Amino acid sequence: MTKPQASIPNSSNIARAELDNGITLLVYENPAVQSVNLMGSLHAGSIYETPGQSGLASLAASALMTGTTSQDFDAIHGALEDVGADLGFRGHIHKVGFSGKALAEDLSPLLQVASDALRNPVFPVEHVNRLRGERLTWLQYSSFDTRYRAAKAMREALYPDTHPYHYGTYGDEESIADITVDDLKRFHVAHFGPRGLILVIVGAVKASEAIRLATDAFGDWENPAQPAPRQAAEPEACSSDLRPTVFVPGKTQSDISMGIIGPARKAKDYLAAQLSNSILGEFGMMGRIGKSVREEKGLAYYAYSRLGGGHGPDPWTISAGVNPDNVELAIASILEELERLAAEAVTDEDLADNQSYFTGRMPLRLESNEGIASHIHSMESFDLGLDYLANYHDMIYSITKDDLLRAAQNYLRPEGMVVAVAGPDHSES
Repeated sequence: MTKPQASIPNSSNIARAELDNGITLLVYENPAVQSVNLMGSLHAGSIYETPGQSGLASLAASALMTGTTSQDFDAIHGALEDVGADLGFRGHIHKVGFSGKALAEDLSPLLQVASDALRNPVFPVEHVNRLRGERLTWLQYSSFDTRYRAAKAMREALYPDTHPYHYGTYGDEESIADITVDDLKRFHVAHFGPRGLILVIVGAVKASEAIRLATDAFGDWENPAQPAPRQAAEPEACSSDLRPTVFVPGKTQSDISMGIIGPARKAKDYLAAQLSNSILGEFGMMGRIGKSVREEKGLAYYAYSRLGGGHGPDPWTISAGVNPDNVELAIASILEELERLAAEAVTDEDLADNQSYFTGRMPLRLESNEGIASHIHSMESFDLGLDYLANYHDMIYSITKDDLLRAAQNYLRPEGMVVAVAGPDHSES
């Protein structure tokens, strides 16, 4: 591996501290701009819900900023607006994530608001009802969105109903309607705590000062009842229905969502799979799928692939929007590209172009405090090591065509692929 460059965040310029209560702090000094960014996470995502309360974790995260034991909604948001700062929380499958930004001189009040919201929310009824209404409106609207319905059908077929990935983090209309303020309070007491919390601070602040301020805000937080982090096991088997179809009245477009279990972020072949995915449906005009299905054959309005790569068995997905008459032709064309990727090595040109693309875009993602904070958070969250970015170029260029071929063969197995379609019912026309 090459020697870490001083301009790239690495183990020599990222300050890392572990508090006695289990919080990990990481600070990167960036005096080039006068702002500071926070990025953090804690283990309180939807994996801790019961199936009947799908959406509970994300609703709790959304309501953290609506009032605490010491400040009401107006006071919380007024304190941030007075200094031009912002702060937000969002629920994911494994974690609740949060991010914020302020002038460097206002780091302390930003940290205090974040700490108060995480530790002392009261979930005011009127604001919970407002958020619930907004969520229900979004879910009702999404029920007529063929892209959403196809992705939902794919996920539910790929993961059995005993698996946390079977359920969307936003919940469904029935579960959201039934969640009460007491449910939110119980979930918060049971799952929000300092152990395993990651907090990254990047900006025009000395590392020692940032650690002191963060320790003042979070260092005395305790929750002895906080459970150990949960893991999501590989699903035992997907649904027997590998071709779910959802009819959405009044639509003129069909959406296709194809999915199979892909690698977790910590898998040894994740980067090889990521390069394979780029060639398949991302690089240029959405890779080979975009070229074949959309440009050459004119079968799709859009077509691309995505690799999950989170804490558990996320899906490797292919999505396309097509004329209903072209559904089967588009699916067949996509399957041809999947089979080709798993049957023959990519060209030298494909590999070189994508290696250059991956290494070239990385510095661009480190041009802002937010981008730096995001990458440092990922390095800590996935245990990649603080020299991951410094070694990234060498890691990408050490990947071979055979590595890409093995990754494609390992994951892109047609017998386990779910193909979901949502669109109009031609039988009624």
